[in-house]
Amino acid sequence: MPNRLATEPSPYLLQHADNPVDWYPWGEEALDRARREDRPILLSIGYSACHWCHVMAHDCFEDEEVAAVMNRLFVNIKVDREERPDLDQIYQAAHQLLTQRGGGWPLTVFLTPDQTPFFAGTYFPKTRRYNLPGFIDLMENVARAWHERRGEVLAQNAAVRDALARQQPAAGMQQALTDAPLAEAVRDLAQAFDPVWGGFSRAPKFPRPGELFLLLRQAQAGNAQAREMALFSLRKMASGGVVDQLGGGFCRYSVDERWAIPHFEKMLYDNGPLLHLYADAWALTGEPLFKDTAEGIVGWLLREMRAPEGGFYSALDADSEGHEGRFYVWTPDEVRALLSAEEYAVAAPVYGFDLPPNFGNTSWNPILARPLRDVAAELRMAEGEAVARLESARQKLFAARETRVRPGRDDKQLTSWNALMIAGLAHAGRVMNRPDWVAEAHAATDFLHANLWRDGRLLASFKHGVARLNAYLDDHAFLLDALLETMQAGYREQDMAWARELADALLANFEDSDAGGFFFTRHDHEALLARPKPGYDNATPSGNGVAAFALQRLGHLLGEPRYLEASARCLRLFHAHLTRQPIAYPTLLAVLDEARVPPRVILLRGPDAAVREWAAALRPKLGMRDLPLALPNGLRLPAALAKPESEQPAAWICSGAAYPEGYKCQPPLTELAAVLS
Repeated sequence: MPNRLATEPSPYLLQHADNPVDWYPWGEEALDRARREDRPILLSIGYSACHWCHVMAHDCFEDEEVAAVMNRLFVNIKVDREERPDLDQIYQAAHQLLTQRGGGWPLTVFLTPDQTPFFAGTYFPKTRRYNLPGFIDLMENVARAWHERRGEVLAQNAAVRDALARQQPAAGMQQALTDAPLAEAVRDLAQAFDPVWGGFSRAPKFPRPGELFLLLRQAQAGNAQAREMALFSLRKMASGGVVDQLGGGFCRYSVDERWAIPHFEKMLYDNGPLLHLYADAWALTGEPLFKDTAEGIVGWLLREMRAPEGGFYSALDADSEGHEGRFYVWTPDEVRALLSAEEYAVAAPVYGFDLPPNFGNTSWNPILARPLRDVAAELRMAEGEAVARLESARQKLFAARETRVRPGRDDKQLTSWNALMIAGLAHAGRVMNRPDWVAEAHAATDFLHANLWRDGRLLASFKHGVARLNAYLDDHAFLLDALLETMQAGYREQDMAWARELADALLANFEDSDAGGFFFTRHDHEALLARPKPGYDNATPSGNGVAAFALQRLGHLLGEPRYLEASARCLRLFHAHLTRQPIAYPTLLAVLDEARVPPRVILLRGPDAAVREWAAALRPKLGMRDLPLALPNGLRLPAALAKPESEQPAAWICSGAAYPEGYKCQPPLTELAAVLS
């Protein structure tokens, strides 16, 4: 019989609905039972596209013997970390404290009935292997500790609670803002940089968009070393197998240092920021590889992740037919059977099919092994003909791949992840002159407003027509930032109105107005073991960093001191952390950068067609520090933006010192050449 998870909307929880485990979703029913029966809680946190979550499910949760022990000893709670990032943050931090090493998924935590963790780990097999204890033995030992060494457990619990409380940032002495943390971050990245394959670590390698954003910002400020590290890494990533060379879009990370073999899950939250990055890299260099990579991300997004009702789905699984990567890899015989000899002659050396297998000793995950220009020269072929043959081969391989059993798709639409993609789409659409991409960003924005904004309250998740769960800091901050991007790509009155509502909601419902910064959960959220105020970037940008960045920009646009002051309080709270370990806080470093030198605001007014023409001409001249708004006649605008309408286009360029001195606008420029100079 299905367990209690059968009525849950989460695709991850539904994957476990037929387990013999007596699973509960997180909620008062499970917590009350643990308290009444004085029974410890076995908390398992994962997500639907997680390969090792599937492995542990097959090893343990689908096994009758394991389930019987779980049901006898514990109250068992299953959590989707994508729906409940609040719980995931708390118990990942607890795992770090208890084990002195990083966590991951599946996260396996044993809690006392008051929700305090006393033992933690990640994946466990049924029987001892991989130098890990068997799960049955582990559970028996954990339960024995709870019943026979209760005093030790409770003493440790007090220490864990105290340590979690101490992890909250505390405002230090007021220090003058300098660019020292920015320079130190670039130096730290240079020390970690891989000069052969790019990136900033050995295997496994993650894209780490925040650090690349930081480097591109510094590149535009004239730092040649930052420019080279960012562009080299982006080239190597785009040439590897971490990007789907046939269908577009990035996988979560590479298991090797060469970016060749990914962990094959594709997450929406990776691809939005990466789209933003590749658009900026193309604008900086004009390199076709960057343009192709950006177009591949959008092609994948609109083909596989766009929901019929609007917005974008969350993720694609790493596995199909029970095997990781099976959907994506090829044998040489499969490739030869599909392609003509002429196509194979080009495709094999470009995608690496003529090299030894790089996946499981039998198959090949396509990479860009050799430049097409070099292959064409060796074949004594015109480059245009080689391009045509490679594209024909790619289309044939892609069509054949589409007939395979597809990886599972997590079809919930998360506000925060949609916002990251909307920001990427709008930014790339503006930078690369793709109004169709901007239109997609606007459509996704309208979906979120229609379905996840209820009476001034933002919700976090949508599936099958139902919106649920109070939105978190990331939902509000990422969405506010996305609206700033959509307004730069194509100003709409409703986007500005919603941006102001979201900014006010951040201040009213999340800000710690005394100490500064923003809590991850609303002030009226359920009481949990801790209430984090995270500032460091993780797989996604820091909610505090994005909130402070977006509020600072919106405050400058509107001349609104409340937003500027909240951003400044947040920056002051984390300033000591930026000084000690700047590279952990790339998003907050962008806040620091613009607090010292505010962005340049460029307001274009006049007839619609003329304003669009000027905006297009200005596009190549703009950088990350510029905030352009094309404001055709006829719009209802906030007072700070309401420059006079006229029959001829005009531009106001506004800049100035950091708050509170504020912005000053130059006299209007009525000649495009003067604006461009």
